[in-house]
Amino acid sequence: MKSEKTILIAFVLNVAFSVLECIGGIVTGSIAIVSDAVHDLGDAAGIGVAYFMERKSRRQPDGKYTYGYARYSVLGSVITTLILLLGSVAVIGNAIGHISAPAEIRYDGMIGFAVVGVAVNVAATLVTRTGESLNQKTVTLHLLEDVLGWIVVLIGAVVMYFTDWVLLDPLLSIGVAAFIVVKAVRNLDEALAVFLEKVPCGVDGEEIMRHLQALDGVAEVHHLHLWSLDGQTHCATVHIVSNDDTYAIKEQVRAELLEHGIGHVTLEMEREDEPCCARCCRAPQWASAHYHHHH
Repeated sequence: MKSEKTILIAFVLNVAFSVLECIGGIVTGSIAIVSDAVHDLGDAAGIGVAYFMERKSRRQPDGKYTYGYARYSVLGSVITTLILLLGSVAVIGNAIGHISAPAEIRYDGMIGFAVVGVAVNVAATLVTRTGESLNQKTVTLHLLEDVLGWIVVLIGAVVMYFTDWVLLDPLLSIGVAAFIVVKAVRNLDEALAVFLEKVPCGVDGEEIMRHLQALDGVAEVHHLHLWSLDGQTHCATVHIVSNDDTYAIKEQVRAELLEHGIGHVTLEMEREDEPCCARCCRAPQWASAHYHHHH
């Protein structure tokens, strides 16, 4: 598969360069470069997970995973994010130590590494940017971030070369690491929201409820539950009360939910004189609203 191949190329480039960065950071004495190496290793882990998920996520649902394997990608996101968070916290701690006791830096080596860093990450971005899969787009975003990080290091190295202001190195390191922490926390929040079966981002349950209740032939709607498998594939279960043609109503409901980005739908059809077996179900207030449609 083309997407797998491009992700693999990006992974190999990232790992190889991360190792070189670690060596370069130690040789030049720059913790800004070491900081970026930690970031790149986190990204490499993310790209590796993305490659694994690109293969794994195509597996069809089976007896053990009846919804399929899509949530493995979310688990991968959590693992990668935790790697980035731990690495960034370690880098910030190291940089704070260097503010009180600045290390000697070889600026020419730092500038050289920064130039190579920008070039390698631009090349990797060009390899993955043509991809259509979500994993590939995520990988491209990671690599674009790396390009920006290296541009920051390059500018900092040039400024230090002319001013000899060594404090700029740990300050840059803290800045890059703090930026990564903010983004990583946001990613972690999104991933945990999927695991905790929160209503998907961009989906309005109350609006969906109003639209379903307004459909011709629908007497009542209740027990609407919304969640996401992986942040992209959204699911819904809902009880529809109607005395009209069941098939026609189901088609309308499915079409309405599809407009809201929900493709996996399970419907419970009930007659108006039929008691609901799930009345005790703890649903949100809007998910159990009663509405009688007049014809």
